Amino acid sequence: MFVEVAEEEESERTLLLLHGAGVAGWMWQPLLAAFQSRTPVTCLVPDLPGHGRSADRAYRSHGDTLARLIPLIENRGPVTVVGFSLGAQLAVLLASERPDLVNAAVIVSAQAKPSRLPRATLALLGLTAPLARNERFARAQARQLFIPDELLPHYLQNSRELGRESLLAAVNENIRFTVPAGWGGYRGATLVLAGARERRVMRRSAELLGNPGAAVRVVPGCGHGIPLQRPGWLADEILKLTPRN
Repeated sequence: MFVEVAEEEESERTLLLLHGAGVAGWMWQPLLAAFQSRTPVTCLVPDLPGHGRSADRAYRSHGDTLARLIPLIENRGPVTVVGFSLGAQLAVLLASERPDLVNAAVIVSAQAKPSRLPRATLALLGLTAPLARNERFARAQARQLFIPDELLPHYLQNSRELGRESLLAAVNENIRFTVPAGWGGYRGATLVLAGARERRVMRRSAELLGNPGAAVRVVPGCGHGIPLQRPGWLADEILKLTPRN
């Protein structure tokens, strides 16, 4: 799995940034730029299997992906994990299963209430998957994710390269995800976010993820794209939460 390390001198904070399905590590560029104008941080930015520079390895499951992520941070001490959408589900699992590796968690737009008709959803997705390679369709999808113009070429390339197997596996995990048993016992600092303009299931999911140590917020004016819509605000919230090493 390809991992970019954005490490600054005198950094006292280490973050693991986990992107959503259909994008890749490049989606964090606005957030990384916001950090640069604030304080030095070290950011580990993987491209998850099936995505971006890891497109040659299919996405198989959350469990398989988590097994690949854990070695990235085991020798670095506890990190703050920040996840968006599918990456937020992985962040919840990581904090639940390896709380010793996670000193804080920022969960952005994680679905935690399973879809009612997963088989029908996957069947339809299987039929329409080739549309992802259609540039007009991909541009429409990019608008739904609030991809800025400067990152649009990355999104279009991702759409062409994301294989059907990876797409179906990632979506299958995403729409069946439930709150893991260990999440209620996680005691690190936690922020759970959903956009006010997201689907109701996302706002309900944020409530379900409100463990005893979590602050749950609905972000006004935002849809399913908080890291791209409000990168400066999100950077400030992450820094408030993140302990120094």
